[in-house]
Amino acid sequence: MKNTRTSGTFMIVQGTSILKIFAALSLFLLLVFSISGLLTSLKPQFRPMSSSVNQAATNVNGELLYQLMGWENHHFLKAENNLAQAPKLSSLVFKLASNINLDDPRSLLGRELPGFFQFDGKIVVAGEGTNYTNMPIESAPPIEIMKAEQEASLQNLEGLDKPAEEKPPIASGQTTGEHKVVYLYFTHNRESYIPYLKGVNDPDNAYHSQINVTKVGDQLKTSLEDRGIGTFVDKTDVQANLNKKGLNYAKSYQESRLVVQAAMTSNRDLRYLIDIHRDSKRKDDTTVAINGKSYAKLVFVIGGKNPNYEKNEKLARELHKLLEKKYKGLSRGVMLKKDPGSNGVYNQNLSDNALLIEFGGVDNTFEELNRSAEALADVFSEYYWQAEKVNQNVEQSTDKQ
Repeated sequence: MKNTRTSGTFMIVQGTSILKIFAALSLFLLLVFSISGLLTSLKPQFRPMSSSVNQAATNVNGELLYQLMGWENHHFLKAENNLAQAPKLSSLVFKLASNINLDDPRSLLGRELPGFFQFDGKIVVAGEGTNYTNMPIESAPPIEIMKAEQEASLQNLEGLDKPAEEKPPIASGQTTGEHKVVYLYFTHNRESYIPYLKGVNDPDNAYHSQINVTKVGDQLKTSLEDRGIGTFVDKTDVQANLNKKGLNYAKSYQESRLVVQAAMTSNRDLRYLIDIHRDSKRKDDTTVAINGKSYAKLVFVIGGKNPNYEKNEKLARELHKLLEKKYKGLSRGVMLKKDPGSNGVYNQNLSDNALLIEFGGVDNTFEELNRSAEALADVFSEYYWQAEKVNQNVEQSTDKQ
C-alpha cells in the first residue's frame, strides 16, 4: 500500500509587510481626504473651474499653443507655414517666473506707482483702436459737483430731443406685447456731456442733474420698442439718494443695487439689465465715423469679481461681434474689471444677462449718442429674437419628449 503524501505551498507573510501596506493605504486615504477638503474650502476664484483654467491659459501665447499641437500633429504645421519655426520659450518662462509681461508695462509699473491700479483692467476683446492706454477708468467727481452746489448752466439744447434718423418697422409677429423684458438704469445718473455744459472744459466736472446719460436711455428705449422689445427706463436719481444718506460716490453701486432689486421684485418679466454710463475719455477715443455719420463709441464693462461673470461676458461678446459685423468700429470692445480701484461686480451678479455699457465720452453729442443707441438696439434685437427662437425650439422639443 502506497503512502500518500500531500504537498502544499505555504506563504509566509511578515507582520512588518502588513504594517507597511496598512500604513501606505492609510496615508493614501488621508491624502485624498485632505486634498478634497482643501479644494472644497477654497474661495470660488481659486477653485479649478473653467474660469481659472481660462485664466491660466491666457498666460500662454496662442501661437505657442498652436505650435505645441503641431509637434504632435504635423497637419497643423502644414496649414500654417509661418509657424513652422520653433516658438521662443524664453519670454513665456520669464513671464511665468517674474509675473512681468514685457508687452504690458502695467505689470511692472502697477506695483511701483501709487494709484496705478486704476488701469489694472483686462481687455477681453479689443475693438478697433482699443489698447491699455485708452481703457475706461472709474473716477469720482468733485464733492461740490456731486452735491450739485456748482452745477453748470446749459447750452446747445436746440433739437436735443430729436430722435435718431432710422426708424425701422417692427418685424411681423415679433413683439413682447405688454411685457417689459429690458431694464435700463443709471448708477452714475448725472454723468453728462461737455457740449451741453456752459463753461465746462474739465472732464471731471461733466456732471449735471438734468442733461445727462438718462437721455441716452430714452433713445435706447424708443429704439428697442420700435423693434417690439418692451423696455423700462428707471431714472432714479442715485446721486440724490447718496446725498440724502450721506454716502460717498464709491457707494453708488450699492445704492443702485437696491433700485434694481426693487424693480426685479415688482416685475418678474425683466430679463436684461443694462446700466448706462459715460466714459471720461476724450473725443478721439470715443467717436467713429460710419458711412459718413459720426457715432459715439460703445464699450462693454464686465465685473470680474462676480464669480459667474463668464455668462455676462458671453452676452457682451455676442453683442460686440454683431456690432463689428454691422457697425464696424462702433464697439471699443469688452473689458474685464476686477482691480482694487473698481467695484468689480457692477450688480451683474443679479442676472446672467446684466451689462454695463459706456456710451461715448465727455465730448460726444446726443446726435452721435442717439445713433449709437439706435445701432445697439438694432443688434440687440437681432440677438434677442434669435435667443427667443432657440428657447422656443428647446421648449417644444422638451414637450414632445
